[in-house]
Amino acid sequence: MTTEKSRHKKHGGLMAIAALKFVNGFGLLALGFGALHFLHGDVPKEFAHWMELLRADPHNRYLLWLVQKLSNVDEHQLRQLSVGTFFYAALFLSEGTGLALAKRWAEYLTIVTTASLMPVEVYEIYVHLSWPRVVVLLVNIAVVAYLVVELRRTRRSKEG
Repeated sequence: MTTEKSRHKKHGGLMAIAALKFVNGFGLLALGFGALHFLHGDVPKEFAHWMELLRADPHNRYLLWLVQKLSNVDEHQLRQLSVGTFFYAALFLSEGTGLALAKRWAEYLTIVTTASLMPVEVYEIYVHLSWPRVVVLLVNIAVVAYLVVELRRTRRSKEG
């Protein structure tokens, strides 16, 4: 009979997925706090200040595009962004913690949440094809496939 602890030791795949979830979760936490920081400030001016500190090229087309986008962001949008990022950060960190502890509920939760966003990812690729979007979709497909196979394998070993 396979126990939770032995599953944890045998399968580094769960730990790799947990690490990915932790990176995503902490990244979203940083983004959420960043959005809150800009709530009562001049976002384009703050961004320009940071780009100067980092000695970024002020004529870089990507940075110019980002400054243009940031100039259209208002306080309501920043609040929405921070709420959304904190929600997803909590979800990713919960998944990561559960997977790191080899909990079955975390495997199911990760399958459901990851698979439920795949139609949106496919649509985004259809509308704006880019390699990063394709890579994210492929990674998510691999995560779901691995977890489904892992759940089936461990269920069979418990039955057998």
